[in-house]
Amino acid sequence: MIKKLGLNAAFAAGTDLSGLRYDPYMAYNFVIEIDGLLTGNFSEVTGLDSEIQTEEYQEGGVNEYTHKFPTRVVYPPLVLSHGLTDIDTLWNWYESATEGKVKFKNGTIMLLDRKRLPVTWWNFKKAYPVKWSGPQFNAANDSQVAIERVELVHQGISKPAIAKGLAAARAGAQMAGF
Repeated sequence: MIKKLGLNAAFAAGTDLSGLRYDPYMAYNFVIEIDGLLTGNFSEVTGLDSEIQTEEYQEGGVNEYTHKFPTRVVYPPLVLSHGLTDIDTLWNWYESATEGKVKFKNGTIMLLDRKRLPVTWWNFKKAYPVKWSGPQFNAANDSQVAIERVELVHQGISKPAIAKGLAAARAGAQMAGF
C-alpha cells in the first residue's frame, strides 16, 4: 500500500489516523554559537549549502549519457546578518583577520522549535571572516534596523549523529503519544 501511495501520502494517512502532526519548523527560530559563545541574535543566515562537484567522462561508443564521477564537496561562504549593537565580537574577529591574524573558529547553527529548544543543528569548522558589510543608511526611512553582515569561509558543514538521533527520538516520542 505504501509503495502505491508514496511516502508523503503514507505519513499523511498515518497523521490522520493517529492525530499526530508533523509540522515543519519555522525558519526564523534559530541561534548561532561560535567557539562556545552565543554571538547574538541573528536576523538571517545564508550559505548553509553543500554541493558535490562532479567530473564528466564521455565514454567512446556511449551516446545516451555522459558518466559523472564525484570529485569534491564545496561549501559557499556563510553570511551572518544581525542588527548592529554595542557588542563588537564579529567586527573584532574580522578586523583581526584584516591585520593578518586569522583565527579559525568552529560554530553551530541551531534550529529551534516553538519552545526555543534545539531540534537539529549543523556544525561548521575552521571558519574565518573574509568580508564585512556595515549598515545601509537612509534618513528617509527611519524605521529600519541597522544591519551588519559578516561572510565566513569554512572547511565544511556536518550534521552530528546526536542531532540526527534527537530528530528520530522526537518522532518516536510523538508516535508514542508523549
